[in-house]
Amino acid sequence: MRILVVSSFLPFPLHSGGHVRLYNLISRLSKHHEITLVCEKRINQRSEDVEEVSKICKKVVTVLRHNQWSVANILKTGFSSNPFLITGHTNKELKTNIEKLISEGKFDLIHVETSYVFQNLPIDIEIPVVLTEHNIEYLVYRRFAQNVPFFLRPLLYLDTLKLERIEKRFWKKANKLISVSQEEGRVMNADAVVPNGVDAGKFKLSSGGDRILFIGDFNWLQNRDSAEMILKNIWPKVNGQWSALSEAEGSMVNSQYKLWIVGRKIPDYIKEMDGKNVIFDENSPADTYEIYKKSKLLLAPIRVGGGTSFKILEAMASGVPVITTPLGNEGINAVNGQSAIIAKTDEEFAQAVRSLIEDKTLHEKISKNARALIEKNFDWDIIVAKLEEVYSSIVNNK
Repeated sequence: MRILVVSSFLPFPLHSGGHVRLYNLISRLSKHHEITLVCEKRINQRSEDVEEVSKICKKVVTVLRHNQWSVANILKTGFSSNPFLITGHTNKELKTNIEKLISEGKFDLIHVETSYVFQNLPIDIEIPVVLTEHNIEYLVYRRFAQNVPFFLRPLLYLDTLKLERIEKRFWKKANKLISVSQEEGRVMNADAVVPNGVDAGKFKLSSGGDRILFIGDFNWLQNRDSAEMILKNIWPKVNGQWSALSEAEGSMVNSQYKLWIVGRKIPDYIKEMDGKNVIFDENSPADTYEIYKKSKLLLAPIRVGGGTSFKILEAMASGVPVITTPLGNEGINAVNGQSAIIAKTDEEFAQAVRSLIEDKTLHEKISKNARALIEKNFDWDIIVAKLEEVYSSIVNNK
């Protein structure tokens, strides 16, 4: 098939879950299909990054990604029926390039990665369109709005309503709609679920390090929220439990374990929450497998966002037990106490940390079961086969 992929980002370097997903999908699709990519590129992405993606595409066309938080975007949003996210990704140059590519090439279908670039497609397009949503964006913003100061909530709720209206409109316009989790698929009435994946061959079971890991791209509000929750609410309780245990037993049995916050551009306000036995690391290896090898477990208290978390999938592939929320488990469906630990409160998170460190049998059980779950359901080759089924269903029925 000849596929035109339209994306809100250039999927290299692999610094975020979205980049990892799209790069791995294209690299495997390109073995059997002809892929043309047109996308927005951030100002800090280099020509070498474009060249890297060009290795797995027939053609790559990029346009500059404008600054989202500009005065112009804020003013446009205030006087428009469009939400802030759509305003920031409405790009005249991107529209022009999409129209040009369509006029020059005979594509079997268009694959749109994230709904907030959908508005850049031609209005009268005749080529079938497959739309993939990484998250239900209006739900992400709604959850975030619930946790901001009350005086900001009316503005955020208004923008969320505008986003919900246009996002649902794009879902209806697509010929096929894809979600990354069953839960979101039911809300969207999606045609198929194509979850996030992991290269199972790259990640091997590790013996277990001595760090309690949180990893994330701090450009995303979901990761900033989770890190703040760990540092404010969970980690002090973990230290409190260990201090009480040490005093009772006359030892410092767990003092060697550190909280390891890993990610690029960690905000200063998060670093200022520094506590006992905390390491902030903005220069960790690019190969995340090397990070998981040093980790005893992964903390993922996700309460904003959706989809399937790459950090959780990669940790499970490495045999690093995961403690997450019910929201973090969406799309993965790990069984609590078998392939992950699902916690709802700060106390439950703190107790789970202690249990996984002190109970070697529990740690080993969850490690092995998590790896088996990844091999069965989340290897990239399995994921791409599901996506190709969607493509075939739309092309064969034209």
